[in-house]
Amino acid sequence: MSEDLTKLPFYLPKPEDDRRANHLLGRQMPKIVLPSTKTSFLDFSKIAKKYVILYFFPMMGMPGKELPSGWNEIPGARGCTPQNITFSENNDSLKKFNAVSIGVSSQSIYDLEQLSSIRKLSQEIVSDNKLEFQKNLNIPIFEIEDKIMYKRLTLIVKDSKIIKVFYPVFPPDKHIFEILEWLKKND
Repeated sequence: MSEDLTKLPFYLPKPEDDRRANHLLGRQMPKIVLPSTKTSFLDFSKIAKKYVILYFFPMMGMPGKELPSGWNEIPGARGCTPQNITFSENNDSLKKFNAVSIGVSSQSIYDLEQLSSIRKLSQEIVSDNKLEFQKNLNIPIFEIEDKIMYKRLTLIVKDSKIIKVFYPVFPPDKHIFEILEWLKKND
């Protein structure tokens, strides 16, 4: 029987700050266009919101399909489904700050579209399976079972500039509240 992917197990290891995101604060956003779950493609240079919340996550598990071997033991890997659900549930709160959340994963757009539909996610999620953000901004990654995935990280972008970096992110299902608190203090 498969695990309930919408809930976080209590025993997950907490990720440590490996300092691999220290270079991101103050960087300009690159011009990137990626396949999206809401539109065919999302052009990151054309988002008309005060704040863009880019949250990177490794992969959402597909119901009925096994997670990679050892997934729960990788600090910060587990929790993508609960994280995406809580972002979706709190989209109206983000809108109050003229903010939009966009999930970024190296998962295929096919998987992300299916999962977005199954979970009824309201936010846009993009597939960066060619690792454009990693190439342009050196976003932290890890490899498992011959797949390269993003480490969990969130960037707050204003006027095409990264003004806040959350890294590492833990627990992922509560992270949206950290973001909302930051927006309240800094808007």
